[in-house]
Amino acid sequence: MTLKNYLLSSIAILVCAVGSSFISAGSNQDESEFTKPTIDIGCVVSDIDASVKFYTEAIGFEQTSEFKVGAEYANKVGLTDNKPLDVKVLTLGTGAGATQLKLMQVDGESAKAAHDHIHTTLGYSYLTIYVKSTEAAMKRLKDAGVETVAESPLPIEGAEQITLTLIRDPDGNIIELISPSPEK
Repeated sequence: MTLKNYLLSSIAILVCAVGSSFISAGSNQDESEFTKPTIDIGCVVSDIDASVKFYTEAIGFEQTSEFKVGAEYANKVGLTDNKPLDVKVLTLGTGAGATQLKLMQVDGESAKAAHDHIHTTLGYSYLTIYVKSTEAAMKRLKDAGVETVAESPLPIEGAEQITLTLIRDPDGNIIELISPSPEK
């Protein structure tokens, strides 16, 4: 997939996301079969402390809680093969619509997914985080010692009022930051 196709795909996803948020804003949540209008994301990391630091300092998540899952229970429900989990819960935003990222480190070696590009591994390939200011996001990233991927941030082709910035977390997972383009 070329960068142009990737950016066009991102634009399509963004348009769908914005459109669906307007549609869902007018719908009655009580009619949904879901108890929460957002999804939580679980991510196994190689260094829990480095990952918590990255997501809180570089991105702006807040650690809101943590919990443990015992080895026997984790095995019974299919989460692990008899390994306990220590989970750190990070939250982005407030209220019922806040995103929760559950970071966990499991003892032993875990295979690292190849995230050279979004097409190199099947499955979830990246997180999209919407920020209000490209400048503020870039300052926060710089202060945390995080470098951007390739030539980003760049305006999205065909939607120059929106900027795409790609970064990687400590395990190499891709994160895209979408924001209004800086004023010129």
